[in-house]
Amino acid sequence: MTAGGSSDEADDRTENAAEYEEIADALEDLVVELRDESVRESRLEGLFDEATTSDPRIWNTVTAFIDVEDGEAVVTDESKLAEGSWAPEIVEDCDTMVTIDIQRGLMPDEFTYQVGKKLSQRIEEFREQAQQAREGTDRGSADRSSD
Repeated sequence: MTAGGSSDEADDRTENAAEYEEIADALEDLVVELRDESVRESRLEGLFDEATTSDPRIWNTVTAFIDVEDGEAVVTDESKLAEGSWAPEIVEDCDTMVTIDIQRGLMPDEFTYQVGKKLSQRIEEFREQAQQAREGTDRGSADRSSD
């Protein structure tokens, strides 16, 4: 591998780490919004509506698909699922998603708790991915220097 290739690989890892951190930061803002604002005034209002008004005899879960654009989490769609899982091409087309069970009569506080917990888990996962990408950059440089 050439020195230029090594540099490109390190740049890619650094870029990936920054992207993971941006997603984590945007999701943190979404959690704060959900905690501080009324569910009805949040970006997750559609998820709440679908989760609390859909017929649980037909639908099992509802998912909010989230993209991060210019550092802000944007809920691009909410969709219900009767069974199974989302097709890979749907999942790959968003930065992250949050899925909850259909629960008629779910109170806003419980919704906030459930979704906040799931988003917090995703934030941790993105922070870990960022750390691994950064460590891979450091490790990759050390590995190559020993060649």
